[in-house]
Amino acid sequence: MRFYPTFFRIVFSGMDAERAHRIGFGLIRAVDLTPVGWALRRLCAPDPSLATTAFGVEFPSPFGLAAGFDKGGKGVLALTALGFGHVEIGTITGQAQPGNPAPRLFRLVEDRAVINRMGFNNDGAAAVAPRLRAARSRLAHRYRSRPRPVVGVNIGKTKKVDLVDAVADYLVSAEQLAAVADYLVVNVSSPNTPGLRLLQSVESLRPLLEAVRSTADAAAGRHVPLLVKIAPDLTDQDIDDVGALALALGLDGIVATNTTITRENLVTDPEDVMAKGVGGLSGAPLKARALEVLTRLRSAVGDQLAIIAVGGIETPGDVLERLDAGATLVQGYTGFLYEGPFWAYRINRGLLRARRTPAA
Repeated sequence: MRFYPTFFRIVFSGMDAERAHRIGFGLIRAVDLTPVGWALRRLCAPDPSLATTAFGVEFPSPFGLAAGFDKGGKGVLALTALGFGHVEIGTITGQAQPGNPAPRLFRLVEDRAVINRMGFNNDGAAAVAPRLRAARSRLAHRYRSRPRPVVGVNIGKTKKVDLVDAVADYLVSAEQLAAVADYLVVNVSSPNTPGLRLLQSVESLRPLLEAVRSTADAAAGRHVPLLVKIAPDLTDQDIDDVGALALALGLDGIVATNTTITRENLVTDPEDVMAKGVGGLSGAPLKARALEVLTRLRSAVGDQLAIIAVGGIETPGDVLERLDAGATLVQGYTGFLYEGPFWAYRINRGLLRARRTPAA
């Protein structure tokens, strides 16, 4: 199952990153429709002992796929078949939008990192909702005898909507998607939508989260777990303030962290990095900072909130490190691009081995 790095080097490394993603994702979805897909679902299914509960929802594994890979809810069945305990769809906006001009996705192979300025390209909440409804119905059928993989939905602001109208725009997505989401994430931390990160200030964040929560619960007719996703570039005081706000509002959790706008700790030639242009950096270079944010956030909120840790995840050891540091769940994204379709399977197998090995 370690053939993929060689395949990546030969086939994908010289290809435009977004085109490679589109081809790879298409192949994953196609395989799921064949008898091979049936076999993969059984091979890659997480061991029952890895089941984890967060904000009242049972996850087959603590390891899932972060938002950004499946932006439109087109591959939920195929991705969960690979062993991810949950898949977070999005980011979805109230209105359909094409995102930023291409090229907008770049690999830093030496750093096992990616720079993206995709710009929330997606089909809009109204188009995605029926896809997720159908996918969750199929998941319930596929996993009748065991906990099904969880479907989270990440929502953000439509680019052409003014910041003063951001709350209303988020509510469009909340109303459309709450009923088909196992949990919702309010994304205020992408660097690729102008002004979006300004919503991370407590003064802006409080009314937004309050409005999304009430709208989502009313639309779904139940409580929909609500989380907020923050950037790794926040100051320590900002992190503490967001944690305090989440506690005060009774949020269900925080996703930490999104991509970074910094370009630190890179081995790629600085001129090559500069040539890629602006965008959010994800992957291995984010590992240390993401862990720092997780540690500080857990200290700020105690055990009262779930924290989904994201950033620099590549190995089972990385997942265990985040869990030991206080994460409730862990997500990866960039590692999937470099490690290939059996990545979640290897992560889950490593977690299982660690649980069965007595501590020294």
